[in-house]
Amino acid sequence: MTNEEFKDRVAVVTGAGQGLGREIATELSRRGARVVIAELSPVTGKDAEAAIRAAGGQARAFVTDVTDERSIKDLAQNVETEWGPIAFLVNNAGLGQNVCETTDLSLDEWHKVLEVNVTGCFLCCREIAARMRSRESGSIVNIASINGQNPAALVAAYNVAKAGVISLTRTMALELAPYGIRVNAVNPGPIYTDFNRKVMAQRSEILGIGEDQMIEKIRQAIPLARWGRAADIANGVCFLLSERAAWITGEVLNVSGGLGGVSAAPPKRKSTGAAR
Repeated sequence: MTNEEFKDRVAVVTGAGQGLGREIATELSRRGARVVIAELSPVTGKDAEAAIRAAGGQARAFVTDVTDERSIKDLAQNVETEWGPIAFLVNNAGLGQNVCETTDLSLDEWHKVLEVNVTGCFLCCREIAARMRSRESGSIVNIASINGQNPAALVAAYNVAKAGVISLTRTMALELAPYGIRVNAVNPGPIYTDFNRKVMAQRSEILGIGEDQMIEKIRQAIPLARWGRAADIANGVCFLLSERAAWITGEVLNVSGGLGGVSAAPPKRKSTGAAR
C-alpha cells in the first residue's frame, strides 16, 4: 500500500543498503518520498535501489562513506543538483562492536565505533542541516539506541557512541529550532537483523547458553513480549519526519516494546592476563 504523505520530497537515508536502513528507505518510498540510499557498499546500495524501483518507488543509490567529509559534501551536492532540496535526513549508518569487557576493548575498535556512529552522524547533520537552515525547512531523525540511555554491559564503545548521538540530536534541535528545522532520534530496541545476530552469538557464548536461549531470554524481558521488526522502527522514523510531529523536536522516541535497557551484569571470569 502506498500513500502520498511525503510525495516527491527528497529523503537521504544513510546505511540504507540493508537492515533497518533499507526498511526505513522502503517505507519512505511507500509514502511517496524520493529516496537517496547513501550506502558504503555499492552492491547493497544498488540492490536496495533496484528493489524500491521495482515496487514503483523513486530511489537513487550513492556510494557514501559517512566518516569522510568529502564524501558527505559530494553526496549533498550531487543529490541537490539531481533531485533538488533535501527535505529529510535519516542518520542510520552505524557500527556495532565485538562483545567484550571494557578492560579488553582495543583502542582501534573504540575509535572505529565512535567514528562511524558519532562522527558520521555529525558530518551528515552538519552538511545537510546547513542546507536546510538556508531554506528554513527540513527534518532530521538520528538512529540511536536504548543502549545510549541505559548502557548494556560488554559494549562500552557502542553505548558511548549512541549516547553521543542522543546528545548531538538534542544540541542541534536547540540550534536549528529558530529556523523551523526539527531534529529527533529513535532508540530501537532488540531487532533481529544481521547487525544484532553477531552480538547475540557472542553474548550467548559469554553466558554459556545457546543462541536460541539468549534470544528467548531477551524476548521475555520485553514487556510486549516479542522482538521488534524493522518495520516498527521505520514507522517511528516516518512519524517523526511527518507533519503529525510538527511540534516535536529534541525528543528521543523509544521503539522497543517497552524495554528500557538490559542492565544484567555478565558472569565473573578468570583473568586473561595482565592489564593493558
